[in-house]
Amino acid sequence: MWRKRITPNEKETKIRNFIRLFGPAWLVMMADMDASSTIGAAETGAVFKYGFIWLLLLLIIPLYIVQEVSGRIGVVTRKGLGEVIRENYSKPIAALMAIPMALTDAVTYVIEYLGIGVGLELLGIPLIVSIPLVFLFHIFIVTKRKYSQAEKALIAISFALILGFATTLFLRGIKPYSPVYIEPTPLFFFLVAANIGAVVMPFMLFFQASATAIKMDEVGCNDIKRAISHMRKETLLGAIITEVLMVIVEMTFAGISVDDSTFANASQLATVLEPVAGKFSPIFFGIGLISSGFLALVVISLGSAWGVVEALGIGKRNAWKIYIIESIPALIVTLILPSSLLINFVLYLLVFFVYSLIGPIIILGIIARNKKIMGEYYSHGLREIAYWASAVLLIAMAIIATF
Repeated sequence: MWRKRITPNEKETKIRNFIRLFGPAWLVMMADMDASSTIGAAETGAVFKYGFIWLLLLLIIPLYIVQEVSGRIGVVTRKGLGEVIRENYSKPIAALMAIPMALTDAVTYVIEYLGIGVGLELLGIPLIVSIPLVFLFHIFIVTKRKYSQAEKALIAISFALILGFATTLFLRGIKPYSPVYIEPTPLFFFLVAANIGAVVMPFMLFFQASATAIKMDEVGCNDIKRAISHMRKETLLGAIITEVLMVIVEMTFAGISVDDSTFANASQLATVLEPVAGKFSPIFFGIGLISSGFLALVVISLGSAWGVVEALGIGKRNAWKIYIIESIPALIVTLILPSSLLINFVLYLLVFFVYSLIGPIIILGIIARNKKIMGEYYSHGLREIAYWASAVLLIAMAIIATF
């Protein structure tokens, strides 16, 4: 069979189009590799060495399948999830979705502020001073910058994080630990749930749909088929990279000495770079947590506020109010929580995310299979089966692990 030969001009056009549409799927995946996910993977490596590599690689599949649906809805409807729900399932249902979503997003802010707080503590900056400054800077960024401008800076940061994690593992070297460890203990099951909770967070579903719709409008793309093809490739790439990053973090922190029944504290985790950075290891680790946490904060701010204002139909010009309302609880919790409990609180919140995902993941699947909304791109056959199987797998595994 003869294959059509691609000319240099056609190849250049494809590359140019890929770059023009690139951003939303990659950015949401990199935000998934946030401060809380870093801490979760680090604790997993500290306690079980390479033993959870099998789980992290397995989670690439449901992560891709779920986020692909979010991106496809954004491409086809050119709208965010909140707006789609409001226009097709009535305002009361949209409002019913918006309230739990806002509460979940407020918890997400808390976990990112906690991750940043751990990083700042390692730098020797007290939370009472640092967290209010982070709060003000965060609000300034999300209220004064346009999405496209923020996106460019955040993508650059994401590439820097990838390079940093990969270099760290290279310098530490690969150890002869088994990549598969399964043991029916409370600690094992707890970390299984925490790692699943770090994979798909509610804000990711709302962000990718809205950001994809905005990107389509910005670049003037009306070719739905091409845009979906691009989105799928970008989503798959992001899913693979983010879980490989989780593996790298787990491997990097393997061997940190902790008691088998407890978690490593921030100071113990911060020693991981001592062979490379010596006494500056806590500083490097702290900066890494702050950077990944802030990257996620900005993405969460956009996805969260977009989802709420779209669902309530109050206009995106009022999104800044949502940013502030959802951030205040995070500011308060981080300031009143004892520093010694920061790590544990992060891990427990990761487990909570699995339960908070139930509502959004169900409504996402319902929208995707609605032919009236999605037209010829609605979920059916194997694609629909794969989605619901992934949703059930994620939630069931985590719920079972917590009992």
